Amino acid sequence: MVNIAGEIWETADRQPEHLAVRTLDSQLTFAELKAASAAAGGYFRQAGVQPYDRVLFIAPTVMEFPITYLGLHALGATVITANTMSTAAELDYLCEDAGVSRIVAYSRCADASGVVAERRDLPLDIIEPGHRYDTEPLTAAHDHDANATALILYTSGTTGRPKGAELTADNLVQTPKMFEPVLQVEPGDRFGTGLPLFHVFGQCVVMNAVLVQGVTLSILHPFTPQTMLRMITEHELTAVSGVPTMWNAILHAAGDYCADDFKHLRVASSGGASLPVEVINAFKKKFGCAILEGYGLTESNGTATFNDIRREQKVGTVGPPLPGAAVEIRDPSGQPVEPGTVGEVFITGPMIFKGYWNRPDATASDLQDGWLRTGDLGSVDADGYLSIVDRVKDLIIRGGYNVYPREVEEVLYAHPEIVEAAVVGIPHEHYGEEVAAVVVRTPGSTLDAEGLRAYAKEQLSAYKVPHVITFTDALPKGATGKILKRAIDRASLEAQERA
Repeated sequence: MVNIAGEIWETADRQPEHLAVRTLDSQLTFAELKAASAAAGGYFRQAGVQPYDRVLFIAPTVMEFPITYLGLHALGATVITANTMSTAAELDYLCEDAGVSRIVAYSRCADASGVVAERRDLPLDIIEPGHRYDTEPLTAAHDHDANATALILYTSGTTGRPKGAELTADNLVQTPKMFEPVLQVEPGDRFGTGLPLFHVFGQCVVMNAVLVQGVTLSILHPFTPQTMLRMITEHELTAVSGVPTMWNAILHAAGDYCADDFKHLRVASSGGASLPVEVINAFKKKFGCAILEGYGLTESNGTATFNDIRREQKVGTVGPPLPGAAVEIRDPSGQPVEPGTVGEVFITGPMIFKGYWNRPDATASDLQDGWLRTGDLGSVDADGYLSIVDRVKDLIIRGGYNVYPREVEEVLYAHPEIVEAAVVGIPHEHYGEEVAAVVVRTPGSTLDAEGLRAYAKEQLSAYKVPHVITFTDALPKGATGKILKRAIDRASLEAQERA
């Protein structure tokens, strides 16, 4: 069977009474998770959802997420998970682009979904906290063709609208297998995360991989460093996954916590952005536990390399390729380079997506003979450890979330009092990067930064809204009239952010 829900259900049959998912105030055994998700699948079947219907699912990291998610997968639906902070305009675009037939949303983040469902006359299911499906359950998970599209996650480069990365049924099933030898899971292991499950890291790398391996997963929403510290200690977690801003926040909120409080914790993993070496060292000194970095993209199911526990840890790298994966560094002509040489990172393996939904040109550009062109610059040492040096594209990673400047710029350009705009990332102590905009106003305009932010918040998720805004008479341009972002004075933007 090729179905991520079926894989987890098989695990449930082997260890029905073992705890599967828990929060600080609730829990489900594997048998209970299977029963609840089978009932969810039965509900959607009764509602008319067919295999490969595209269903938009919006929920935070709560117990209802894995129940509904696995139910939809078991039915054979193509699931599209979206950021809970998405605006109606953003969700409307996803529905249009993917041909969504139904929306399922958690009640506390359903306002935008309601607007879109009404506008498009789509069925809308609202999930309340504690919701369980009271329907005749599915008796078996849909058996996918290995190359069938099981999941679409939207991402984009610095040009154009977001693209739907098609992850196959086999991608979802193979990723947990790649992590099995790396993590060396033990029967009593207890994993935990405060990552958003709608994101590829929390969903595919953590939730799916952990549950397939029969390990208990503690989830937290909303994330705060204090509640994460509480969960680590109360649940005696042996492994925790997060993004750099989470680790930095935990470190600064630790207070009197010490290594003895974290005596059960043997693995901490980080992804989504580069983690400063100082944070890794401080965490090790404070808690006696190393933070291991990994690397992956949405298009690779969040997976490619990892500083696994079986090998020497090289701080500042994102580790060697996972079993079954391969990494190449290529020069601008596409030829592999020698170890230690910086070039563009290409990755391949069973986790690589099949392409972008209805975007053959974008697929052909990024997917070359089974190799994914990542758009990142990096180098591989003689031992095969990958280091990410920079990004080819102008992608901004703010607190682990991707912000694409072109998307933000298009919103700014739509404002009647804006002539030109350039969006760039600047360093930020907490978020890693902050979103900054340099704007040229129409003559006589009195638009200020607060007014522009308020406008942007109507169109964009909060993390995409420029925090630093400065106005100028003209943007630097090249001979062809192209705006030269590299010529923008980043120092003055950083000074404004600090002020």
